[in-house]
Amino acid sequence: MGGRGRALLVANRGEIAVRIFSTCRRLGIRTVAVAGPGDERALHTRVADETVPVASYLDAGALVGAAHGSGAELVHPGYGFLAESAAFAEAVVGAGLTWIGPPPEALRRGGDKLEAKRIAATADVPTLETGAPAELGFPLLVKAAGGGGGRGMRVVEREEDLEGALEAAAREAEAAFGDGTVYCERYLAQPRHVEVQLVGDRHGTVVALGERDCSVQRRHQKVVEEAPPPGLSPGLRARLAGHAVAFGRAVGYESAGTAEFLVDGDDVFFLELNGRIQVEHPVTEAVTGLDVVELQLRVAEGESLAGLRPAPAGHAVEARLYAEDPRTFLPQPGLVRRLRLPAGVRVDAGVEEGDEVGGGYDPMIAKLIAHGADRAEALDRLAAALGETVVEGMTTNLPFLRWLVAHPAFRAAALSTDFLSRFPPLSAAPPALPAGPWDGGWRLNLPGAPSLAALQVEAAARTGGAAGLDGQVTAPMPGKVIEVLVETGAQVESHEPLVVLEAMKMEQVVSAPYDATVGAVEVAVGEQVTTGTVLVTLETP
Repeated sequence: MGGRGRALLVANRGEIAVRIFSTCRRLGIRTVAVAGPGDERALHTRVADETVPVASYLDAGALVGAAHGSGAELVHPGYGFLAESAAFAEAVVGAGLTWIGPPPEALRRGGDKLEAKRIAATADVPTLETGAPAELGFPLLVKAAGGGGGRGMRVVEREEDLEGALEAAAREAEAAFGDGTVYCERYLAQPRHVEVQLVGDRHGTVVALGERDCSVQRRHQKVVEEAPPPGLSPGLRARLAGHAVAFGRAVGYESAGTAEFLVDGDDVFFLELNGRIQVEHPVTEAVTGLDVVELQLRVAEGESLAGLRPAPAGHAVEARLYAEDPRTFLPQPGLVRRLRLPAGVRVDAGVEEGDEVGGGYDPMIAKLIAHGADRAEALDRLAAALGETVVEGMTTNLPFLRWLVAHPAFRAAALSTDFLSRFPPLSAAPPALPAGPWDGGWRLNLPGAPSLAALQVEAAARTGGAAGLDGQVTAPMPGKVIEVLVETGAQVESHEPLVVLEAMKMEQVVSAPYDATVGAVEVAVGEQVTTGTVLVTLETP
């Protein structure tokens, strides 16, 4: 493809913008960054050839204007923000620019999760049942129709919690994607989350590059991903790839995208199509030797993928290093005073030493990707890389990642989306497991680790706030107060919600740590608070 003299604008920030720019540099394409509020000196702006300030990463008009003003002919949306917005894709194309992503109609049809389920049915791709809560029963899952990444998603165990979950999911989805539409879906307690990397061209070719396991998650967001998925039979993997390609063809898909599935024993259920590049695409790149961003650029130039024959080799594992508490996973913004990242594995970083991870955006610091001849070697290399990593000046999930990669259950590939409920973060590890025929996606029952039920773990993550002897309930992280649920003089029970905070487009509910009377409400809706700010004062008899 032609490179010299061309320019590409990434309508995004952080690690993904830096990663896209690396491919552009190799191909001789000039790079243009956009800087939203607080990002004026962010890493992605420093590595770009040119930077244009914008009022918001959600302002399509400003992003298109930045492309025109900088002379960029190509626009890559990255992931998150407007990456899956059909309206933004139409605005880019309508402005005479080249959109590095799926056609607007494919985004519209595949991005609406309810419409995607209807398309899947026409392509004989199985999906989970959706419908009215009374029909589905409990537990069920509330999901955002127009977004992903765990935002706008709530597990509802009881009917009395449904109304609050619907409202919170809709608010979160509106804030993250500009679309507050939500729906209810049947909930599976212990599935594996497996996805297929797709790439399609404008000539009708859709290719599956391989599968990834993304089962270990917190707040319905992935923290570790690997390729290929361990313990799945060749037949099941072929079925997943076949379903993904069938859906891609049915929706008229072009560019890179990911078909996500839940695997429950031998049953496979299509979840959604992510019409964008994924955070975890590096593990597919590691095992195939392909550059997914380059494939996106080639497809946008009209090239055919008819001769593409992926030949995966070895195993790759990715760990996401975040500025967040290693037990509760609540975001912990701060200044990166010292940063040492490993040299022996691939590192996709979004910050450098001296940068600040603010409270308004995703708290990712970097991704570490290790490749080996097999899973054991890849995990050993990742463990060594995590051991070399140093972050000072802020709280991170580095202790959690080290704990996870060394955990016998994880090493044995006892993977499911409730892994962190069965094995609470940083809990004592159970005895090591022998390798053998049980190395796969099986139900593990091990002594030793004090496990919490799924609801208890979620409640602990929601509560966050602390109440000392003086009865002061404090903010667990910086954020904006979006709802106050109690009044002075109200009687509250243990775990009853008090205040809802929003940080990094995610809602966190701060709950009462014990039965008490509300002595005073110290904050108001719309107020920005810092870690430790007193939210509510409680009184006990």
